[in-house]
Amino acid sequence: MKSRETELLYTYLAFDLFLLNLSLGFVAWIDLDISLRDIRLMSTYILHGNLAWVISYLAFTKRNLFLRDSFANRIWRISKRQVVFIIVAASFNLLFVPFHLSQLFFWKYALLFYFLKIVAYWLIYRYLKFKRGKRFNTLHAAIIGHNDTGLLLQQIITSNPGLGYSFSGFISSKENIEEEYLGHPDDLEELIDKHDINIIYYTISFFNGGNAEKKGKEVLKICNRKGVRLNFIPTNQLWFRNRFNTESIGNMVVINPQEIPLDSVGLRVQKRIFDLVFSLTLCIFLFSWLFPIIALLIKLDSRGPVFFVQERTGINNKTFKCLKFRSMKVNNEANDKQATANDDRITRLGRLMRRTNIDELPQFLNVLSGQMSVVGPRPHMLKHTEEYSSLIDNYLVRHYVKPGITGWAQVKGLRGETKKLSAMENRVKADMEYIENWRFAWDMKIIWQTVFGRHAYKNAA
Repeated sequence: MKSRETELLYTYLAFDLFLLNLSLGFVAWIDLDISLRDIRLMSTYILHGNLAWVISYLAFTKRNLFLRDSFANRIWRISKRQVVFIIVAASFNLLFVPFHLSQLFFWKYALLFYFLKIVAYWLIYRYLKFKRGKRFNTLHAAIIGHNDTGLLLQQIITSNPGLGYSFSGFISSKENIEEEYLGHPDDLEELIDKHDINIIYYTISFFNGGNAEKKGKEVLKICNRKGVRLNFIPTNQLWFRNRFNTESIGNMVVINPQEIPLDSVGLRVQKRIFDLVFSLTLCIFLFSWLFPIIALLIKLDSRGPVFFVQERTGINNKTFKCLKFRSMKVNNEANDKQATANDDRITRLGRLMRRTNIDELPQFLNVLSGQMSVVGPRPHMLKHTEEYSSLIDNYLVRHYVKPGITGWAQVKGLRGETKKLSAMENRVKADMEYIENWRFAWDMKIIWQTVFGRHAYKNAA
């Protein structure tokens, strides 16, 4: 997807600039002819080097993805970009810098920068290959359709572990293929469960009339039901390129029928920065002194640990450990039985904490670790995910974004015990409304209503 490719683009640019400035600073520190205290000279070197590298980097933006899975290919790309960097830097020195910079100093830090890049990217390359091989923290990707387009996409996925995908195999009506074969498209639902697939690329010809449209709708319906991201890859690439507002992976056109606002890297970064700032502020000014008090009260109120840790479903259907202050007596039904209004498992202090949502405060640690967001669909226990995903269409779509400490459903009063199926359906409907129409101002409204609003429970509806 374009969002992952763009994310990789800016991540590597930031990493390159870090290595560049590290090289420049180290050489200036050991060079007897250059003084780090000369602010004017050092500022000129820093501006000169950084601007030259940004221009060189952006000149190769379409070459950040590789089609051969070998580090020699990466060294070749790094070397070509380094040559462009030297040419651009030399041109800047001649045309724009008011005084000529030391050529020897430039060559020293440029060579060190080149050496550090090769070493650093070799380490990253080996780590990502290891992570992909172990399928650790990667999205399992499958391709529907064994054709030239699908084979090229397979090359891109397997040669670029930095995209965060692990190639599971092909889903195709052709059974006698040499590459990884998962099964027939008619068995898509079973294959998703069997191979734990998170994202599907469907190579499809849009010139086959209603048949292609019918198949596409069927696959989309299944993916929404299973909580799997879907992207259409037109086999007619040349016709689609430059005609529509589409995404891309490499030079391949990608059509995302499930596009949501938070597919945008920029918006995800905006939301993540807010999560970090908001959570750190609360942890420093509130949680730091409130935690010891709550911990002591919990210990005095009942036997058991301070925290209640429960596995819940997060983004991309990944399981994570959700933290809460323990509000119940220690029992064996916590992961199976939902809390009720007059639940005798709830402690005296627990009732107060649940009424004021204080029991949710430890989840700001989940936010800091990147498992949750301040605002988003509430994470459900694994039993609920398994139960309701088979009863409610699009239930798993709520896992396309990070779960939240609070959410749109919660401020609308759709919270607490779900006695009827309609209660969960209404909650999922509110979550879908939030996911499909997200905007930053909406998060601010939800936080305000969570803190200062009064929300009646509507789950009996």
